Amino acid sequence: MLKVMLSVYQLLLLVAAAPLLVGVIKKTKAFFQNRQGPSIWQPYYDLSKLMNKESVISEHASWIFRITPYIYLGSMLVIASLVPVASTGGGGAFTGDIILIIYLLALARFFLALAGLDAGSAFGGMASSREAALSSVAEPAMMLPLFTMALAAGTTNLTAIVAGVAQVGFAVLTPTHLMSLGALFVVAIAETGRIPVDNPDTHLELTMIHEGMLLEYSGKPLALLTLGAALKQILIFALVANIFFPWGIALDSGLGSIAVGTGVFILKVFVLGIIMAIIETSLGKMRLFKVPDLLTGAFLLGLLGLITNFLLRR
Repeated sequence: MLKVMLSVYQLLLLVAAAPLLVGVIKKTKAFFQNRQGPSIWQPYYDLSKLMNKESVISEHASWIFRITPYIYLGSMLVIASLVPVASTGGGGAFTGDIILIIYLLALARFFLALAGLDAGSAFGGMASSREAALSSVAEPAMMLPLFTMALAAGTTNLTAIVAGVAQVGFAVLTPTHLMSLGALFVVAIAETGRIPVDNPDTHLELTMIHEGMLLEYSGKPLALLTLGAALKQILIFALVANIFFPWGIALDSGLGSIAVGTGVFILKVFVLGIIMAIIETSLGKMRLFKVPDLLTGAFLLGLLGLITNFLLRR
């Protein structure tokens, strides 16, 4: 019962903190661009406004368009129940959950791309084709670092991987660890739709990928997709933070340890968010045809980390 309550707590923590992370990133970008920028609480206001608006659906849309927001958000909620956040004592983890996480991310992407095509919008179809093309490179690049860490831990149980790295301490900072971190960080930029891969603050057809698939949505469905995208972002950051820097996470179910783990987790993901904001304000948007080169580089870096793992074992 305690494990279930801890899993629910971590799930609610992620859902509550996801919009705040979006607000902090936008505020940080505004600071470096010498602008005042919106309040860090603005994403909550936006979600509340969208939930109270009427939804307008294209006459060409089918059931796929209507059900996609629920599948997208539902997939992120299931992943949130599997990822250890403040403690490794949750009850949602099981052997093979890394594989499930990868498949759930692919499921959410698949239905979102279908929804972009389903409404009959030219912009939506363009964005869906771009998403499908880039995901064919991004998914292998994401799988390699995760499976490298799973191979080092001897299990695909995410909680066991995080607990193992936390117990080893700073001795885990091997070339394999650092190369896998670099590969997953690059993939995190692509998966969260940030510059230089995508621009989350524009609706220009020449640059948009994720935003283009949402153009036909409004009202509550758009609120669900917006929350799902924010939740996906904090989940990707949680994977980077707690797989490669799990120090501070609670290894037991004590209230004091969980409180400390919560504070450390919030600190880590917000630092990652600020780093992302700095990268966005320091770099320009890449040409679309150059993005696969970036993701291929991340894939090769992850492959090099995997090979190094085998070499260092001998």
